[in-house]
Amino acid sequence: MTVYSPSIETAAITAIDFHTHVEADGRGHLSLDQELMDASAAYFRGDHPRTPTVTDLANYYRERHMAAVVFTVDARTGLGHPPLSSEEIARAAAEHADVLIPFGSVDPHRGAAAVAQARNLVEEYGVRGFKFHPGLQAFSPNQPEFRPLWSVLEELGTVALFHTGQTGIGAGLPGGRGIKLRYSDPLLLDDVAADHPGLTIVMAHPAVPWVDTQISIATHKANVYVDLSGWSPTYFPPQLVRQLNGPLRHKVLYGSDFPVITPDRWFRDLAALEIKDEVKPLLFKENALRVLSLESAR
Repeated sequence: MTVYSPSIETAAITAIDFHTHVEADGRGHLSLDQELMDASAAYFRGDHPRTPTVTDLANYYRERHMAAVVFTVDARTGLGHPPLSSEEIARAAAEHADVLIPFGSVDPHRGAAAVAQARNLVEEYGVRGFKFHPGLQAFSPNQPEFRPLWSVLEELGTVALFHTGQTGIGAGLPGGRGIKLRYSDPLLLDDVAADHPGLTIVMAHPAVPWVDTQISIATHKANVYVDLSGWSPTYFPPQLVRQLNGPLRHKVLYGSDFPVITPDRWFRDLAALEIKDEVKPLLFKENALRVLSLESAR
């Protein structure tokens, strides 16, 4: 088995996309059931085909001289849908280590089995972090039963990337298909960050409707960052734009949420915002290099 080890030429890439989804494996299995996939597509009205594989992502980002963090979400308990294999994603990413950075995902409800799987994904497969979606996975991150999982991620020195705020998955369906938005309140992560100061936490997306809370946490906790995926920059809340140009300039990470939003659209829309020139290299690449413990281009 080939263990993932990054071979990214950091000086040659223009950006690191911190948030991209593997939505299908080589056998055609999808990360979500078809109803949720269709609801997500309708919500985002994207202009790119859905269900990319690891190889699709590698080719797409290599063409753009970018690197990308890739992952799925293991929500087998919350959604009752079998997940894509994080182990397979890591193995496939190892074949494209010049452009891809694999994250794993485990179902927190699996308790000790999730802890063991997380350790194995780091030690045997080389993943650099983990993706969690509390809404899809139906769990509150600050509950005591999940502390062993956060403790092992802290011990292993990996990144914990949490969906925060609104989600397009389930949007427009009766009851949102049972997905509860309160699980994605970033305030729940403040407890995790305080109790596990050695754990690097990334709050994914502008956390509408809790953006001010998100800003407060990222400002207060040295181990907490924000990725700007899932929203076109056209719709970034103005207070978030002010912060990324100022106090949070070292805490923000470029992310697209590909395939629902493409990097091409994200950067095109960002051009309409007044982002300071000295902030752009931090946002596009340098902050991510530091968070991922990759060699800096500088």
